[in-house]
Amino acid sequence: MSNEIIEEDHGLEPGQDNIRLLGLDVHNPVFFVSAVLIVAFVIVTLIFRDAAGDVLGGLRVWLTSTFDWVFMLSANLFVLFCIVVALTPLGKVRLGGKDAVPEYSYSGWFAMLFAAGMGIGLMFFGVLEPMYHFNNPPLGLEAPLADGELVASAVPAAREMGMAATIFHWGLHPWAIYAVLALSLSLAAYNKGLPLSIRSAFYPILGERVRGWPGHLIDIMAVFATLFGLATSLGFGASQALAGLNELYGVPNTDTVKVLLIMGITCVALVSVVAGLDAGVKRLSEINMVLAILLLLFVIIFGPTLAIITGFFSNTWSYVKELPELSNWIGREDTGFMHGWTTFYWAWWISWSPFVGMFIARVSKGRTVREFITCVLIIPTLVSILWMTTFGGTAMEQFLTEGYTGVQETVVDYVPELSLFAMLADLPLAGISSLIGIILVIVFFVTSSDSGSLVIDTITAGGKIDAPVAQRVFWALFEGLVAIVLLLGGGLAALQAGAIATGFPFAILLMVMLYATFKALRHESASGN
Repeated sequence: MSNEIIEEDHGLEPGQDNIRLLGLDVHNPVFFVSAVLIVAFVIVTLIFRDAAGDVLGGLRVWLTSTFDWVFMLSANLFVLFCIVVALTPLGKVRLGGKDAVPEYSYSGWFAMLFAAGMGIGLMFFGVLEPMYHFNNPPLGLEAPLADGELVASAVPAAREMGMAATIFHWGLHPWAIYAVLALSLSLAAYNKGLPLSIRSAFYPILGERVRGWPGHLIDIMAVFATLFGLATSLGFGASQALAGLNELYGVPNTDTVKVLLIMGITCVALVSVVAGLDAGVKRLSEINMVLAILLLLFVIIFGPTLAIITGFFSNTWSYVKELPELSNWIGREDTGFMHGWTTFYWAWWISWSPFVGMFIARVSKGRTVREFITCVLIIPTLVSILWMTTFGGTAMEQFLTEGYTGVQETVVDYVPELSLFAMLADLPLAGISSLIGIILVIVFFVTSSDSGSLVIDTITAGGKIDAPVAQRVFWALFEGLVAIVLLLGGGLAALQAGAIATGFPFAILLMVMLYATFKALRHESASGN
């Protein structure tokens, strides 16, 4: 089938239920319900800051402890689904039909999906998390430190588990979450001609009911999940960038300055939003990729080069070896690790999935399903292993072989935003590399806000990808505003709680989407596409 042919007359067109008002072109009621609820959340949180912080903190604990099995089960299912689809004849289906061709080169495509997928997170957790799990290894392993002294017999296992646990959170599972949603949306939009909106992924199950309130609710949930997942990342990014500016230049690390920083970077994101996908997001993503590679190479060259190279292979094996046990949620005693880290991560990735999934779908037309899954699942996982091995492995080497305690102190005192800069401080040219790190965080910040605005605008414009620029500007402003009120209403804990609260209902939706995606793939395969 060519990408111009639609096999069934579903009667659904992008923007067909939209309202045009004051130069806007928005879906009724998705835009208005989403906007009103988000404005109300911002106002209430600002008025009742202390109470909001307590409520969000309690909500996080309740969701992660009560529904940990939902997050763990769903993430495992997504990985298994992707592997099965890629290895079966369903993998031959081409997104857009058999005559479709890719719109972007491999380099441009990969740069965009990777920058959108987890850029800020890698910067924030790349040094912190391996060291944290080394200090506090999961699965009942003996801690390598007792009263501040190293326990030699416990160090090798703790070191191995520290890297395996970190890679577990940044490897196959998060990218499988993104891949499932992106694949479903791509099939709906490019193979069936449905609007590029989350509701369209459920068309194989709901049929034309996606045009009614079931579809409205799905899209509204997607808007909230995207906005809060992005706000969490923007909060992390602002905290880290400001910590670096404080360390290098003495910029005050206060809530007021954090708010000003988020506002400033949001304004930069607005310029990119106005420029559009190719001139804005694509160009910034490629700049991101170049800066990230430069920083990565710098640490590999000036850090423990041999340990990083050998560590890539040993850490990959450790990850594969520990994967089944880390993925299991039954009978676990290390609930602090599972609830505080794994459940939060899965909820965060799920809340990001409408944003990242739709963005990946927008730039993936023309790829086969097998090619799509390989590039979206395997390659980013390998890059994440290299990144964590380089940054986290360097921090471990500094502590274990040099006795450098800079990163260790940020872990013990839990000032995560300083971990990256503490690691770079022990390497040559620390001022330059730290400055590059700050710039990289800020550019990741901008691309995330920019890409998120494009995605939320598409959802609230009924699947139209060419809606007025003013709407993208509106959502870019509100992404920054939600990040600000969450920071003021409880700091990073409130940001994490917001991601978990919106990720939970979306996890259930994504599991339903698995069946819808399978039906769509089977139909396309039978049609010879």
